[in-house]
Amino acid sequence: MSPQEFNLEVVPILPTALKRLEELAKNLRYSWNISTRILFEQLDEELWIRVGHNPKLFLRNIDQKRLQKAATDESFLKSYRQVLSSFDAYCDAKERRNGGKKLAEDALIAYFCAEYGFHESLPVYSGGLGILAGDHCKTASDMRLPFVAVGLFYNQGYFNQQIDAQGHQISSYNVNNPQYLPISPALDDAGEEIYIDVKIAKTQVFAKAWKIQVGHIDLYLLDTNVAKNNDDDRAITHQLYGGNEHTRIKQEIVLGIGGVRLLRKLKLAPTIWHINEGHAAFMILERIRELTNNGQSFEAAIEAVSANTVFTTHTPVPAGHDHFPQELIMNYLGSFCEHDMKLSKEAFLALGCWVSDGEHSDFNMTTLAVQGSKHLNGVSRIHGKVSSEICQKFWPEITASENPMRYVTNGVHVPSMLPRQWSDLFDKSLGTEWPERQHDSTFWQGVEDIPDQEFWNVKQTIKSRMLKVICSSLTAQHYQTSETHLERMLKYINPNNPNILTIGFARRFATYKRATLLFKDMNRLRSILNNVKRPVVFIFAGKAHPADVPGQEMLKEIYRVSCEPEFMGKILLVQGYDLGLSRRLVSGVDVWLNNPVYPQEASGTSGMKAGINGGINLSVLDGWWPESYDGSNGWAIKQSPLHDEHQRDYDDASSLYEVLLDEVIPLYYERGEKDYSEGWVKKAKRSMATILPRFNTMRMLNDYINKLYLPASHKGKLLRRDNYAKAQELAHWRARMKTKWADVQVRLLSAPQVQQLSYGESINIQVAVRLNDLQPNDVTVELLLSRKIYHPEILVPTQQDLQNISHSDQTETVYYKFKPEHPLDDSGEYLYRLNFQPDLSGGLSYRIRVFPFHEMLSEPHGMGMMRWI
Repeated sequence: MSPQEFNLEVVPILPTALKRLEELAKNLRYSWNISTRILFEQLDEELWIRVGHNPKLFLRNIDQKRLQKAATDESFLKSYRQVLSSFDAYCDAKERRNGGKKLAEDALIAYFCAEYGFHESLPVYSGGLGILAGDHCKTASDMRLPFVAVGLFYNQGYFNQQIDAQGHQISSYNVNNPQYLPISPALDDAGEEIYIDVKIAKTQVFAKAWKIQVGHIDLYLLDTNVAKNNDDDRAITHQLYGGNEHTRIKQEIVLGIGGVRLLRKLKLAPTIWHINEGHAAFMILERIRELTNNGQSFEAAIEAVSANTVFTTHTPVPAGHDHFPQELIMNYLGSFCEHDMKLSKEAFLALGCWVSDGEHSDFNMTTLAVQGSKHLNGVSRIHGKVSSEICQKFWPEITASENPMRYVTNGVHVPSMLPRQWSDLFDKSLGTEWPERQHDSTFWQGVEDIPDQEFWNVKQTIKSRMLKVICSSLTAQHYQTSETHLERMLKYINPNNPNILTIGFARRFATYKRATLLFKDMNRLRSILNNVKRPVVFIFAGKAHPADVPGQEMLKEIYRVSCEPEFMGKILLVQGYDLGLSRRLVSGVDVWLNNPVYPQEASGTSGMKAGINGGINLSVLDGWWPESYDGSNGWAIKQSPLHDEHQRDYDDASSLYEVLLDEVIPLYYERGEKDYSEGWVKKAKRSMATILPRFNTMRMLNDYINKLYLPASHKGKLLRRDNYAKAQELAHWRARMKTKWADVQVRLLSAPQVQQLSYGESINIQVAVRLNDLQPNDVTVELLLSRKIYHPEILVPTQQDLQNISHSDQTETVYYKFKPEHPLDDSGEYLYRLNFQPDLSGGLSYRIRVFPFHEMLSEPHGMGMMRWI
């Protein structure tokens, strides 16, 4: 008979001299402050690794004797005091920085997202969306912005990944125990724990609010795993992106509607509301409900809500946007619609269901977000254009290039991703002010003045540490493998000899990212990997969603190839991809590989992280890379123009092989008498100097402030004045415009039949507009003057000319407004006149159009209506 086992936990007591270690462990600033993390590591390096770099769990498990020894160790106490001094200085500095100074004194940004990736010690993220959200919050803290974030607390978070001996992905989940995390209950003024409730279907669902301190800002996470709920409702926040569509819609109701109610319980009054991806779009419904219950009309409420709402979409394909059957929506939100919002079913569904071929589609969260926001953006220049085209149906008479969809290219939080060796080198070579000058491109040209040998030594030191981690991970992963087999596997990643070209590919294993493109032509791959004089190692890591069978098949394929004798040790697949492993890989590899299907990469920040660490990007010109690539800071894989999937992939793979064989590998091994390639170091420096200042989140947040937050704050404030008088006025105007626009017509009344003018001459143009009872100032009549690209009979077009012809939004255009003159009594039209003096010269063309205008519109073409002559 086996003895019964009794569990017991003995919690160490922090000595008085070290009491503030607990404070450091509770503030997520440790996730981007290297000195804080090193301080914990110094106490017990082995334990620090074992607890997954989690300071709070570390302090619950450390041996009491180690703490007592550290409390009398002057060397450790000196480090401890330095960390505390830096922490206190950071927390005490309250003045807003950079663009934050432009925000109003009473401004408050409320940021909603389904996941947040700060650090591996807080596993409530899955991938790029969450890590971007975490970096957004960290930078808001660094800039001292008025900012609060809202999300969900997942009891099991995202899955842990193991890869078995056949290459199958094995998913498992750990329980996120709050007592082991940097998290505490949110409290009200009376010191009581805060709960919110939301009616979902016929059930009142309760959620507890948890608070996380992220430097200067607060993050609140809602958790339905509370005793007041039944078992089904307790499971709503069980797993991130887990369960079926019923679970997903419940999660999004709690996040959106519950998140607004939480902020109200906290007595917070945001002036700017930011929806980061469509999961949180139900927030719009709750804010409309608040206003209609306070006496505003539904139409005025949606004007007021949308005026200060920012929506960021990260999804470059229509199928990637969350959508739910109408019956499901009405089942879970029917009562909210009828009793709380006092809306008809048809009006409610119209917020998220777009009419197509006479029928309403599914309730789409992106449709709700677009209709409930006036400030919209994609996350790179290409993605902004793709999103404009996806969402063009909302502005049917407007070209995609002029509709309200904008873009703010993503960035990365530099302090989170830079190892200490780079920080120390920057302090020495550039000056200690470099953190405050992250987005100063001229300043970062100083990287190119760092001595080559010094730059190379730092990069190799970091690479060696990365290889050590990879060796340990693979050893643990293949613990049942023979020692001889393991030696063969690790042959080319020796931390003591990091002089072998190492290429990394690590990201979510979605099919469009084409993790297996490298294997398209195995004979050409052999020619790359079997050159004994120029060895190359590819390191792969990443997770496929448990329901994504094709993604898991890609993992199996990589594993299968890695086990073939001729590729043993040259292709490696590392399990358990998380932020900790990501930091090691992006900082250590020589080349970062990215080969998605164009144009399906929304942004892609992993390549930015590699670039700021002296890695060099080898990427398809998609996502962020076209905005950075200049021919000297990396390599481009020229994407195939073909639509046939098989041939496209074959062509892209051929381009990849050619760049590797002709450029990447020869440059790395072009060493001469030195132990490094001067050409390689030059390109690595160029990569760092061009990518770091342009693709960091400080630049990104300043872009959000200038392009989106300030306009949202301004419009929101205007529409709130005088009990929402302007919102009511705009709602009435919009309704009248929708009724009258169909019969608005425009025609050319008179224009000189001249083909040629001398510069400075003018012509008079008149147009007649049938306003259909609208007022003359309800519309803008506009002339668009464009430069003709070339005259075929005179000039030979350049390649750039031809490209501009196929992308007309890139052509130079000047806009001129007509003045309303008087009614034309005999026709029921109104005369508009323009005395037109062209500002351009050369071959020109002009077009004339009319579109709705109101001073309170957030975007000039926000109505989506236009007439052309």
